[in-house]
Amino acid sequence: MRPLAVALLNLSGLGLGYLLIRRLLPALLCVGATAALLLLALPADVDGVPGGVLIGYAALLLLAAVHGALRAIRDRTRRPLRAPLATALGVILLAVPSGGALAYESARDEAVEQMLLDRLDNADRIVAGLDSQPFEGIAETKYKKALRTYRDLADDHPGSRAADRLPDSLTAYYESVAAPYAAKRYCEAVPPLTHLRTLPGTLGKDRLGALATWPDDRLATSLYECGTEGLGRSAADAPLTELLRTFPASAQAKKVEPALRDAIDTRTSAVKGPAPCPALDELRAIGTTAAALPGDAVDAEAVRGATERAVESGVYACGMDEFEDAHFAKAAATLNGFAKAYPASEKRDRAKDVAIAAEIAEERPSAGRRLPPSGSPGGAKVDLVVANLGPGELEVLYTGPTTGSVQLKDCASCRVFATKSQGDKTCRAGVTKYPRTTLRLPAGEYHFLYKRATVRDRADGARLSPAYRYTDCSFVTRGTAGLGRS
Repeated sequence: MRPLAVALLNLSGLGLGYLLIRRLLPALLCVGATAALLLLALPADVDGVPGGVLIGYAALLLLAAVHGALRAIRDRTRRPLRAPLATALGVILLAVPSGGALAYESARDEAVEQMLLDRLDNADRIVAGLDSQPFEGIAETKYKKALRTYRDLADDHPGSRAADRLPDSLTAYYESVAAPYAAKRYCEAVPPLTHLRTLPGTLGKDRLGALATWPDDRLATSLYECGTEGLGRSAADAPLTELLRTFPASAQAKKVEPALRDAIDTRTSAVKGPAPCPALDELRAIGTTAAALPGDAVDAEAVRGATERAVESGVYACGMDEFEDAHFAKAAATLNGFAKAYPASEKRDRAKDVAIAAEIAEERPSAGRRLPPSGSPGGAKVDLVVANLGPGELEVLYTGPTTGSVQLKDCASCRVFATKSQGDKTCRAGVTKYPRTTLRLPAGEYHFLYKRATVRDRADGARLSPAYRYTDCSFVTRGTAGLGRS
C-alpha cells in the first residue's frame, strides 16, 4: 500500500508522499510549485488563472504521484503501520486541491459580481451627473453609453446581483432623461421623452415593465404644451402634428382645436389694441398651423373661417396703425393689399383713401400728419383741371379735404421739354389738346403725388381757393419731371 499512499499524498500538492519515503528535495519542489500557483491565483480576480498554468500544475501533480509511487516500490524499508495510515491520509488530503478549486471558483464568481456591480455603479453615476444638462448633444451620447451598460448586464448577466438592481437603475435613468418635463420645459422635453419611447424595442417590454409606457402621457403633454405655447409662430405645427399622429386618441389631442380657437380669439382682441400688426402676424401663423394639422383632428373649415375673419380685421387695423406710426410705405402696401383681397368689405373705400394718403406721405411727409377725412365735406367747390403734357400714362394722387386719384392716358405727341419754363409756357397756352380731366374738389389745402413710369414720382402741394379755377399740368423735362400750375 505504500506506493499508493505516496501517490495519493503527492496529489494533494504538498509533497507529503515524498516525506513518507524520506525524499526532501522533491517534497520541497512540490510545495514550491503549489506556493507559486497560490501567489499567481490569489487574490481571485475576474480573469482567473491562465489555463496553461492550471494544465501545467495538474501535470506536475500527476508526475509527482507517479514518480513518488515508483520511488516507494524501490524503497525496501519496512514501516508496516505507516502505509495504511498514509493511504487514508492521502485520500483525505485529496479534498485539499478540490476544495481549494471550489473555493477559488467561488471567489472568482464574487470578483465577477463585484466587477458587474462596479460597472452598474459607474453607469448610475453617469446618469446622475446629467440631470441638469440638455439632452441633445454630449448628454445624449453619455446617456446612451449608460444604456449600453444596462443592456449588456441584462443580456449577458441576467442572474447577477447587478442585474437584480437594474429596475432601480432604469427608473433613475427614465427620471433623469425626463427631467425637463418635471421642470415644465415642455419643448425641451420632447426629444428625451421621444428617446425613452424607443427603449422597449432596445431593452424589451418585459424587462421594462411599467416603464415601457411611462413616457407616453408625458410626451403627449409636452407636445401639446409646446405646440400651444408656440401658437402664433410658424413652427408651432410640428409638435401639434406629432401629437395628433402619435397620440390621436389622447386627451391632449382633443384639446388642440379648443386651444386654436382660444388663440384666435386672443389675437382678435389684440388686433383692436395698440399693436395690431404683431397680432396679425400671429393670426396668419395660427392659420398656417391649423392648415398643416393632419386628418380630421380639428374642424379645419371652422377654424379657417374664424382665422380669415380675424385676419381681415387685422389687416385693416394694421394698415391704419402703420399710417399713424408714419410707416407710410408699409401702410400703403398693407391697405392696398386689403382693398384687393377684400373687395366686398365695407372698409374697402376707406382703406384705399388711407393708402393713397400714405403713398403721398412717403414722398411728402406733411400729407401724413393726420388721417384723411372719412367723408367729403360740404361747402364751396373748386374746379381743378389735371392735364398730361408728357409721354407715358400719368396717375395723380391727391389728399386733403377729400382723397382720390385720377388716371390720364399717354400723350403720344408730347415731347420732353428742355426746361421747366417751356413746359409752364405750354400749360398757360391751353391744354385742350392734351389728355385731361376736371376734378371738382372742396376748397382747402391739398397734397399731390404724380406717378409716371418713365420718371421718378414727384410730390407737391397747394391751397385751392373757390375764387379761382386751376389747371394742373404735368410734363417731363430733360432733368426731371416738371409741374405747371395756372
